[in-house]
Amino acid sequence: MNLASKFSRRDFLRTGALAGGGLVVAFAVPGAGRFAMAQEEAGAAPAPEFAPNAFLRVAPDDTVTVLLAHAEMGQGIWTTLPMLIAEELDADWSKLRVEHGPADKAYFSPVFGMQGTGGSTTTWSEFDRYRQAGATARAMLLQAAAERTGLPVAELKAENGVVVAGTQRLRYGELAEAAGRLAPPDPATLKLKAPGQWAVIGKPTKRLDTPEKITGRAKFGMDIQFDGLRTAVVAHAPVFGGKVKSFDATAAKAVPGVRDVVQVPSGVAVIADHYWAAKLGRDALQVEWDRGEHGALDSAALRSEFAALAGTEGPVAARAGDVAAALEGAAKTVEAEYAVPYLAHAAMEPLNCTVKLEGGECDIWCGTQFPTLDQNNAARILGIPPEKIRIHTPFLGGGFGRRATPTSDVVSEAVEVAKAAGVPVKTVWTREDDTRGGYYRSAFVEKLRVGLGADGLPVAWHQVLVGQSIMAGTFMEAMMVKDGVDTTSTEGVADSPYVLGAAAHRVDLHSPVTGIPVLWWRSVGHSVNGFVMEGFVDELAHAAGQDPVAYRRTLLKDHPRHLAALDLAAEKFGWGTPAAQGRGHGIAVHESFGSVVAQAAEVSVEDGRIRVHRVVCAIDCGPAVNPAGVAAQIESGVAFGLGAALHSALTLKDGQVQESNYHDYRVLRLDEMPVVETHIVPSQARMGGVGEPGTPPIAPAVANAVFALTGQRLRELPLRLSETSAAPAAAT
Repeated sequence: MNLASKFSRRDFLRTGALAGGGLVVAFAVPGAGRFAMAQEEAGAAPAPEFAPNAFLRVAPDDTVTVLLAHAEMGQGIWTTLPMLIAEELDADWSKLRVEHGPADKAYFSPVFGMQGTGGSTTTWSEFDRYRQAGATARAMLLQAAAERTGLPVAELKAENGVVVAGTQRLRYGELAEAAGRLAPPDPATLKLKAPGQWAVIGKPTKRLDTPEKITGRAKFGMDIQFDGLRTAVVAHAPVFGGKVKSFDATAAKAVPGVRDVVQVPSGVAVIADHYWAAKLGRDALQVEWDRGEHGALDSAALRSEFAALAGTEGPVAARAGDVAAALEGAAKTVEAEYAVPYLAHAAMEPLNCTVKLEGGECDIWCGTQFPTLDQNNAARILGIPPEKIRIHTPFLGGGFGRRATPTSDVVSEAVEVAKAAGVPVKTVWTREDDTRGGYYRSAFVEKLRVGLGADGLPVAWHQVLVGQSIMAGTFMEAMMVKDGVDTTSTEGVADSPYVLGAAAHRVDLHSPVTGIPVLWWRSVGHSVNGFVMEGFVDELAHAAGQDPVAYRRTLLKDHPRHLAALDLAAEKFGWGTPAAQGRGHGIAVHESFGSVVAQAAEVSVEDGRIRVHRVVCAIDCGPAVNPAGVAAQIESGVAFGLGAALHSALTLKDGQVQESNYHDYRVLRLDEMPVVETHIVPSQARMGGVGEPGTPPIAPAVANAVFALTGQRLRELPLRLSETSAAPAAAT
């Protein structure tokens, strides 16, 4: 879809001249969008009006600056989005510069209706818009060159940052000021390049942010520093929902460097000259807590409660036919229970936010995925208009959904601290703070009962999911929760080709309320359901006596994108070739965020521990803007998913999270990383995401490989081998 066709020229495109000369091309997204409208209905202040300088600047010195509407948190959009502009602009790649755009309506996402980065939406949602910006700038530069030379535009050619006019070569920089004074062309008259004409899109391209990061020039939130800035660390309640009853700051204030101790809604903040003084001051702080109603939370008890709920019917997410009758008439029934734990995001950069209040205005420096939410929440706390709040987005040292909380918990807390302290403050969460008091991927228990026909294919499918709702209680509940079903919990099940392929099927969901804060975690519901669905389908293949790949091919015969990814991964992996002694092979294929990913894994068991040696991936994401970036993100998704598959789990006892940092909340380590091969399916399908789809298939691919090697069917994460073989799926 060409977004230009949806919007009027006036709404969609704005151009102008830079102060000091140059050309600006800015795009606006008219209308609040469904997420922003829902937020305003929930009481948030409206976002500020459009401001110029949104996406593209061409300066007299020939530099082309691309301002990102989204945040770079390792996913590579610092390179991918400029590639879209460079393609249509015919820019000199060496002259490109990239910056994060400020919080502004001009940068609203076409998907979210607010400024945000998430859901693997960035590249596909901006594909037309950024190319349109490049084509607009190119047309205006050509027109400026035509007016200067007296030649018709049709006789001019743009290439590598210059306009060729006969024997003249006019640099973009020397044309930029004149171009900035021209009226922009009607977007309908601009013809974007066809795929066969692409010289930049589709070519593996080195990342523009790599030199910044390896030289240390890149600025993350933790790097923000200026004269007069203090650092704060907040003492949070040891249990979810706990409140301060009283506190004694005497010992904390005696720590050298501690300047103040103030109470804020989230706890007690110790403000100091630097982090270490603030940390020691917090350690010395004496706080009496009201533990509230969640002081007895226990993960083992929750696991049992979820399992009991999974044995009952709940709100229906998908239904067709008479499941009970179809199960009764099935040649064989297969039953299993799968479970996954609560998970932390565990990003490398600890959470932090710097706030400066001055003259009725506010500056915020924070690695954030949703600046609009932060801007509105800060405005509510301070009682000032959102346009008085400037959000500066540095690089994010990992996000995975954690830096996109609807409550803006870190930003809101930092604003409260700065407001109470009366000085600029950088509020820092230790990793222990986030691991023990942050937001999490919910634990889930799922029970499945599937009836197979005489041919071994499903004729009845009943599945009950139990896990907390992300959307319940947020401003997005009205859109995302229908008849008691949170679609982020059931994604990958309610719309699964395996489920829908059974003539009789039913998917139920229970969303218990526990008091544990939950949030989207890389690949969201797919992180759970990819493991469950692909593990269980492997069980069905075994029950049917069929090869796992051949069985999936039959089930997916009407889904060409799934088949293409599955076949390519199997081919490149060498599926069907006997595994080497002591090795096992497993495979999985899953669709999420508009892309289909298949992964085949080779594993061994060494001293009772699972070792993953090789992973072959195939992805159909539609047109791949930067194949090198796609490969990097798939590798990242594999690493992230393997950490959860092999190690990560949060446990609660007496209302408190027991894990604290990387030593006891394990993520994948360097010496555990397998060789990963990524193959991109040639595809002209609608473009999908890449940042998240690489995570869901890896856990089931590994679990299935372990079964092939050991005969143990592992249905719970993290994967743990038993001394005796796990019982096979109950089949009758």
